[in-house]
Amino acid sequence: MADPVHTETSIDQVGARLISLLTSPGGGLRDPSDGSLVFEPALSVRPLSRAPAPPAQAWAVDGGQALVADARCLQVYVTRAAQVCWAGGRAMAERALPLQAALLGLGEEAAARAALIAGGAPLGPDCTVDVNLLREWGEWSAARAAVLEAEPGALVLVDGDLQPDWRLAPEWMAGLLDLAADRRVTLMGVTKHTSLSWGGAPLLGVLERLAPSVVGARDLWWAPVARTSPSVGPGTRVVVARLDPAARFAFRVDLPGTADPEPALGLLATLCDDAAFPGYPYPLSSADRMAACPGWVREEVWSRIDDMFDRAGVPADLRDRAFADRHRLMERS
Repeated sequence: MADPVHTETSIDQVGARLISLLTSPGGGLRDPSDGSLVFEPALSVRPLSRAPAPPAQAWAVDGGQALVADARCLQVYVTRAAQVCWAGGRAMAERALPLQAALLGLGEEAAARAALIAGGAPLGPDCTVDVNLLREWGEWSAARAAVLEAEPGALVLVDGDLQPDWRLAPEWMAGLLDLAADRRVTLMGVTKHTSLSWGGAPLLGVLERLAPSVVGARDLWWAPVARTSPSVGPGTRVVVARLDPAARFAFRVDLPGTADPEPALGLLATLCDDAAFPGYPYPLSSADRMAACPGWVREEVWSRIDDMFDRAGVPADLRDRAFADRHRLMERS
């Protein structure tokens, strides 16, 4: 077989377009993944001061997922959420919540949907179910539990934005924001990587380059970006913030629409001075590690299922034919 023909022309075209997008000074705010945001008309970087003391209590919630086995027509997934409570400069509680397993594919989603609804998920009776929805509901359930347990004045941080999966009824999120407000708890979302853009270029990179010309190179700053449309779900506000003088990166932060951004971000910044990853809240880093589903978790879940196969007398070759990764095996040959 002849060597493949490299499409240098298309590569050059893509490279040239990327150069144009990344270096263009103009543009506008956009989010290709969501149409519910009302954007600010222009970018405006503003200085930010860190609060004199951290909150008495900060909760962090994150979720993880893993594909355990894939027969293409059927998949076995696991998801789990984690909660971390930080107070007095140390972790007071670290909870990896129980793994939740689900079988998806070939109509098995009906059972998964029924389990979600039984657990309180605000879903329609015919909505589609995938692993992203399973993981996200686990996170939001854990976030609500944290709001209920948090002390007045606490922060409750979630990994990601405050715009849940479209399949979750918006009234549920509005109720969570109201619950947090009633308990004098500030719910905040911190996104490590966002699809928001400015003129087609990634927004975070644009602001990170713009900020030193407005504030000092080692100054904290924030920039208002958008609000959710009043007609779509609860009111939230989207900003970008650099939360530590040594931080290389800024992050998208979502706040309740009623929150005053500067004091809330100043309080958040007191949790973002970790030497390993400055600028990102260390309670969320801890929750992220606890929620992860690494290889040994997948192997443990599969081992338990494999034992069930043994007890049920399912032939080994039948299991192998169903779940072997044939593509990988052929690549290795």
